[in-house]
Amino acid sequence: MLQFIKSLFSSKGNEEVKEQLAAGAVIIDVRSEGEYGGGHVKGSKNIPLNKLAGKLDSVKKLNKPIVCVCASGMRSSQATNYLKQNGLQAYNGGSWHSVRSLIQE
Repeated sequence: MLQFIKSLFSSKGNEEVKEQLAAGAVIIDVRSEGEYGGGHVKGSKNIPLNKLAGKLDSVKKLNKPIVCVCASGMRSSQATNYLKQNGLQAYNGGSWHSVRSLIQE
């Protein structure tokens, strides 16, 4: 658990996410539709975590790296692990606010 918390605040992790975004990675926000509607990263796709398995084929068709975001980093971590287990190049961006700030720098 401590490693997970460290990874949320790791500058190395942020740099890796920033590099992937610059290279054209797709941001998938795994929060609920209501949460997403309350604010999100411009251009991100909303696929709630509980619907991700049903959308796996469409995510694979994107044929790009994926950066997962949510409110705190917990759901995006689960989504990242699931996508990696299914052969996708995925990164945990943590909170959508953090990723938005990386894009706006």
